[in-house]
Amino acid sequence: MMCAFSLLPQVKPQLEEKEKKKFPIFKAVEFRSQVVAGANYLIKVQVGDDDYVHIQVFASLPHANRPLDLTSYQTNKTRNDKLKSF
Repeated sequence: MMCAFSLLPQVKPQLEEKEKKKFPIFKAVEFRSQVVAGANYLIKVQVGDDDYVHIQVFASLPHANRPLDLTSYQTNKTRNDKLKSF
């Protein structure tokens, strides 16, 4: 299983494309993972001074040789918002 923090450089461009904006900060502050046929990650990411997003990322098994997939996200979160599945 990968470290959630190492996923961010690969996922950041996907989120920036979907949101049509650049994030000056992109720092994981909390995460959870679930092993499936690969792994699902739920990550709280700081994207501004007081601005956070919650992202869901799927990492396939290594033999599948597939890129990381940003499966879902929620914007306008705060540092205190609970990280929960959505």
